[in-house]
Amino acid sequence: MSSPRDRQARIATFVAYAVQGLSFATLLVQTATLQDRHRLDEGSLTLLLLVVPVFAGVGSLAAGSFAHRRGSKLMLRVAQPVVAAAVMLAGVAPDVPVLLVALLLFGLAVGAVDAGINMQGVAVERRYGRAVLNGFHSMWSVFSLAGALWASWAASLDLVVIMGVPMALAVAASLYAGPRLCTLQEEKTESTLPVTGRQPWRPIMPLCLAMAFLYVGDAAVSNFSTVFMQDVMAAGPAVVPLAYAAYQGATLVIRLGGDVAVRRYGPAAIVRIGGAIATLGFLGVVLAPNLPLTVVAFGLTGMGLAVVAPQSFSAAGRLDPAGTGVAVARVNLFNYVGFIVGAALVGGIADATDMRVAFGAPLVLAAVIVVLARGFEPAVRGGATARG
Repeated sequence: MSSPRDRQARIATFVAYAVQGLSFATLLVQTATLQDRHRLDEGSLTLLLLVVPVFAGVGSLAAGSFAHRRGSKLMLRVAQPVVAAAVMLAGVAPDVPVLLVALLLFGLAVGAVDAGINMQGVAVERRYGRAVLNGFHSMWSVFSLAGALWASWAASLDLVVIMGVPMALAVAASLYAGPRLCTLQEEKTESTLPVTGRQPWRPIMPLCLAMAFLYVGDAAVSNFSTVFMQDVMAAGPAVVPLAYAAYQGATLVIRLGGDVAVRRYGPAAIVRIGGAIATLGFLGVVLAPNLPLTVVAFGLTGMGLAVVAPQSFSAAGRLDPAGTGVAVARVNLFNYVGFIVGAALVGGIADATDMRVAFGAPLVLAAVIVVLARGFEPAVRGGATARG
């Protein structure tokens, strides 16, 4: 049974996920606006967007080492306000060099935060003794959706206002949550196993690959859905953010019930079904003839991909019984591998052909997730379970 302290840490972790979702969406739904402001072609935009996952990967690797020694709480208390500051810097950047600095700073900090919030989520899940990670990720989706809808509603306002209001809320919320997160001692388990920070790669590779392929799809939607809506579907400023909003809205709906579904059917079955639905959604993006069907198709991609990340982190936590956070950080690294590949692949194909053809790449990789789903099952092997 959970204690008052466990519930306090859970609420703080919900807030940390909410701040990250809001911050991420506030920047990414302005991709097309920033592209127009700085007169970037598709190739230049792709190169700039690659800065984020490259440096986020660096931030995630550093997070694993830092959290093993000092805990993810301190890391989040520093990094989350930095993310908000970087978003604002991107919004006010007068030229491409300043925008580049903002994206570099955003990448480093967002990598540390992504790893940190999932370390906190795994710690809370372990303390509760049941699946709760989908709930945390649903909070990310709620506030990512809120960021997209705010951008749509405030489209006529100055960009500083559009980006400044949510980032002020993000800083305030992170200052509230920080002191209440799990401490280093609370992140560790009572296991008598030696805590070395070493983690074998083989058991987590299906999780890493599924995470990478998920984020190829997520990169396609996050980086290029606004461009797709504006350039391919000729949507107006108020309609452009709705594709990303549909993606996050569908993600939210699935994640709200995800923990219950996982407890009933198991993680492998849920990931397998999700991969199939995501494949169908990307097919819809490639073929959609009008704006309403395009928005629906983006929603299907969110519905399918929604379950992969929470189950990847949950499975990583089972493979790290000492609670070092190393497995979580490694799986999180493939978030950025996928984002790098996704931005380069989709942007490169779009530059060479067109945006519809480019969305065929995440379609294929979403289908591969169906095959990888078997690696999510905590199966019994040699008399011991995969839980460790």
